[in-house]
Amino acid sequence: MEDPASAARTILLDKLSGQPRTRAELAGLLAEREIPDEVADEVLDRFTEVGLIDDAAFANAWVESRHRGRGLGKRALAQELRRRGVDDELARDALDELEPEQEEETARALVRKKLRSMRSLDRQVAMRRLLGMLARKGYPGGLAMNIIKQELDAGHEELPLLDPSGIEIE
Repeated sequence: MEDPASAARTILLDKLSGQPRTRAELAGLLAEREIPDEVADEVLDRFTEVGLIDDAAFANAWVESRHRGRGLGKRALAQELRRRGVDDELARDALDELEPEQEEETARALVRKKLRSMRSLDRQVAMRRLLGMLARKGYPGGLAMNIIKQELDAGHEELPLLDPSGIEIE
């Protein structure tokens, strides 16, 4: 039978070769593979010490990637980091790197993109759908409402929206 520490190292190296992982994810994996807790802690500590496990770097990369790639806001990103086992303080530090202007511009781009497919919708329906989209992506309600109102007001020439009577707004 293989030495538990050697088995733990092999498991961790295998998992880390595919993509970065948090310490909590790797600890859970070792527990599933029935590596004794004390051995798992020792190997995880060593991997952290040599820089193979770095939750702060993971959190920073995750926030940058998921914000740019999926347009997620801070609230959604915080939930994802929590689910992946990132410490709240490290998550907060990573989220602080996301500038408010950057978050606002991303939300605005999402609204503009979605508006293209909403030509024939009533203003209230469009607003409700846009608010729902931004809420699911983790944007605060106040920010979302301001951006949506601005974009709806600015977009009448390009995207005629209907008022409640069904008549195009000029």
